Amino acid sequence: MDTSPQSVNSSTHHREAVPLCKATTKAIAHMLFLLCSRVGIPAEILTDQGTLFMSLLMADLCRLLRVKQLHTTVYHPQTDGLVERFNQTLKHMLRHAAAEDRCDWDQMLPYVLFGSREVPQASTGFTPFELLFGRQPRGLLDVAREAREQQPVAHRSSIEHVCLMSEIIDRVMPLVREHLS
Repeated sequence: MDTSPQSVNSSTHHREAVPLCKATTKAIAHMLFLLCSRVGIPAEILTDQGTLFMSLLMADLCRLLRVKQLHTTVYHPQTDGLVERFNQTLKHMLRHAAAEDRCDWDQMLPYVLFGSREVPQASTGFTPFELLFGRQPRGLLDVAREAREQQPVAHRSSIEHVCLMSEIIDRVMPLVREHLS
């Protein structure tokens, strides 16, 4: 599984990951530019010293966008601890979300990322989405609540609906707590 380029904004904890068929400098530079078109151009980026990030193309892109390129120490992944921890969490979440044969992990990636962006971070007390966009996201639970309020199921009482939702939340919360810790 290759999800380069990956990004963790250290102040908002907003995470990005992009599945690539083949990680090349050109593909990474292209995805990095697309990311910048959505969230803005960073003042600096921290990458490892892999050949993909040390290339002339990447240096030219950073120079063109006036981005200071910082590099981690060789063979010392702890330098970029936030990204390393995020990689572990992302892989764990994808293992749980992907189908049994794990062939659809790339299709599950946006859903897993959205879920991680709408959970408040212990260090900030806010969701990464809220810190980046200044508002709470309208998530799946909001959609379910709205649908329930607009069209209640005739054969299910409100109490039954609340009990069912409580059971679902009880199944999901251990996974959420595990990822938050």
